[in-house]
Amino acid sequence: MIQYYQRAIKDDVVRTLDEFKIGSWVLVENPTPEDLEILSRDRGLDLDLLRDALDPNEVPRVELENGVTYMFTRVPVRVGEDIQTSPVLFVMANDFLLTLSIVRLPFLERILSGKIEIHTTQKAKLLTQLFGQVTALYGRFLTDIARRVRGLRVRLERIENNDIQQLIIFESILNEFLAALVPTQSLLKQILSGKFFQLYEKDQDLVEDVTLANNQLVEMCTAELKNTVNIRDAYSTIMTNNLNRVIKILTALTVVFAIPTMVSSFYGMNVALPGGAHPAAYAYVLAGSLVLSVLILGVFAKNRWL
Repeated sequence: MIQYYQRAIKDDVVRTLDEFKIGSWVLVENPTPEDLEILSRDRGLDLDLLRDALDPNEVPRVELENGVTYMFTRVPVRVGEDIQTSPVLFVMANDFLLTLSIVRLPFLERILSGKIEIHTTQKAKLLTQLFGQVTALYGRFLTDIARRVRGLRVRLERIENNDIQQLIIFESILNEFLAALVPTQSLLKQILSGKFFQLYEKDQDLVEDVTLANNQLVEMCTAELKNTVNIRDAYSTIMTNNLNRVIKILTALTVVFAIPTMVSSFYGMNVALPGGAHPAAYAYVLAGSLVLSVLILGVFAKNRWL
């Protein structure tokens, strides 16, 4: 689906257009092959690069083709209970800005409803604002993940298998975020260099702010990934230690109970045994077994084998 929006400096709101006009924002969502061919034919865009934006595994990068800048990045989206990243293509041309994605971008409603003030005729500023919204979206997801990881850290000794599965999911999400944020950092630096299109002083300041925010997200993501791995490793260590303790106690009890079992086995044989004819033989055997068991327990306790 191809949509056209425009807001000039003199306009109060973002207007929806029936057709393309110079200075408009071309918003393309989940395009069909026919949509891509129309964009390539009417707007003079590279068809292969447009198709690259439909690849779910496309990595952030920047390309310059026939004076048009193609910037690929990834945006986090929630899919059911999972969080994934989806490719987004920003195209900066001489007379328009194009956004192409296979999913609905979460922040578009805020922009189109006027909660975020934009002017489509200021293409570089609009591009920076869009990158800023992507960065802010990563920040919200990372904050939520960090809060949930802290909750698991507080109750580390009572953590369950479902919590371990959640930590593994968090690791996967954070690794996917890093795989998107790190190359995006390089992309922003290339934009800041002015090599691909001209940036005014105010636009450079905005790009620098977005670059700094993206770098902070990389550091935050790396820290949370280490924290998540440390919690999972700590839980594994605790579980291993608890298991060793249980095995140690069971082994010690096996040795302790083996003494009366062995003695009773001897005196259960149908042969003549020392003191076997004594009236109190049972009491002596029982008392002797108990004394030996207590002595062994004392040795185990002294050597901290229990």
